Parts: sequence; structure tokens; C-alpha cells
Amino acid sequence: MSELEPSDIADRESEPVGYARPVPEGVDTSHGPILYLEDITVSFDGFRALNRLTLTLDAGELRCVIGPNGAGKTTMMDVITGKTRPDSGRAFFGQTIDLSRLNEPQIATAGIGRKFQKPTVFEPLNVFENLVLAMKADKRARASLHARLGSEARDRIAEMLARVNLLEAAHRPAGELSHGQKQWLEIAMLLMQEPQLLLLDEPVAGMTDHETAKTAELFVSLAGSHTLMVVEHDMDFVARLGGKVTVLHEGSVLAEGPLAQVQQDERVIEVYLGR
Repeated sequence: MSELEPSDIADRESEPVGYARPVPEGVDTSHGPILYLEDITVSFDGFRALNRLTLTLDAGELRCVIGPNGAGKTTMMDVITGKTRPDSGRAFFGQTIDLSRLNEPQIATAGIGRKFQKPTVFEPLNVFENLVLAMKADKRARASLHARLGSEARDRIAEMLARVNLLEAAHRPAGELSHGQKQWLEIAMLLMQEPQLLLLDEPVAGMTDHETAKTAELFVSLAGSHTLMVVEHDMDFVARLGGKVTVLHEGSVLAEGPLAQVQQDERVIEVYLGR
């Protein structure tokens, strides 16, 4: 990632508070990572939630982020999605999209989707209707639900429902689903918006063992076509996902590598895993 030019800094300082530039089209990952965080610092009333955090994700990667409570995991995702502005540092989506210049809706439009720990679905509507709302550009329920769907759109919804193990529940009210099924539905709704980067906060919390295993299979299948950052405490689930693990502590990266490697790191054992 090249350094910012003085003119870029001057432009940013001259922009009024709340100003957000138009979303650049396309995410350029031809010469580097899809997500680039450099020296990100965030403080709340003197407490440093992030302390010069530097982290990169490659396009198509499935990355797990672990660490004790208060390590900065949620604040990091808040910075990536525009909910929190860093005190200093840089955050780029691809090579050209400076996340610090965009607001939350613009970042979502650029291709970053976030799922919180508690599932949020439209419980009175059935599963199929939830996906209709997620895919339509017009978010007004009346316009979305009564629009005629073409065969291509219906096929896409059916394929998505099959992918998240909900095809047989397509016409069930979302409020009748199990907790795990609601998590799958929200993931499907997020995928209908075609994000390139997915941020998933403790996605298997409260799931049964069977649902957890199915979720691991889903995430592994998504890697490659999507980039996933999964924040999780369930080490068995993290092991199922494979790939690189980042350990946060006191707002910085403490360790990084395969799970087996970080589990043997004395610093990680001391501050998080225990003996």
C-alpha cells in the first residue's frame, strides 16, 4: 500500500464533518490484500480499544479472530464498517477505497457486509420473503414483496436457501425457526447483497453441535468466492474452519498463524487460552 500524498491529507482535513465521498466502483485486489489496516488506534475516554493495530486479509481468505473480552475485536469491526472512526491509522478496502472517507451505508454498498451475534430477521415474514427483501434494491416492504419475481431471481433464492440448509423451511415464518436457523437465514440475507468481505461476529453462539458443524461447512464453501473474517470463542469451531488465526490482546495483534501454532504460543496461553 503506497503512502498517502500530502494533497490527500489536505483534502481530507478540508472536508466537513460527516462528509462522505462517492463510493468508488470496484474493489481492486490485483496488487495486494482486500483489507488493509495499518496502525489503527481508537480511544474511548482515555482507554485504548485499539492500539496501533495492523492487519491484512487476502481476497478469498477465511480468517478467524480470537482473543479475550476487551481485546478490541468488536471495535476493529466497527472501524472496518464505518461505525467508529479511528483516531489515527489507515483502513483500506482493496487498493483504492479509503474506508475512513465513507459512511456505514456507503461501506456496505462498496461490498462489506457485517453480521452481529444476535440474528436480526423479519420474524412475521416467511424465509423466502426475507430473502426477497434482502435482494431487492427497493427496501420498502410493500414494493418488494408484491413485485413479480422472475425465474432467475426465484432460482437464485432457491439456490441460496439450499446452500444454508433452509430450502425445506422456505415458507415457514422466520419467527418459528430455531436460533441456529435464524443465524443461517441472516447469513443468507447478507449473501443476497453480494458482499465481497463478510464480517461475522460469533456466528455459532447458541447453536447445537449439528448446526455448528453445518455452519463450518458453509463458511468453508464460501471461502474463495468471498473473504470472511470470523470472530469466535469456540475453538472447536475455529479448528473446523482451518486457515490463519489472528489473536488480539489489548487492541493489538498478539499472535498470528495456524491454530495449532497460536495454541502453543506462551503469550496466547497466558492471556487467553489458559493451561
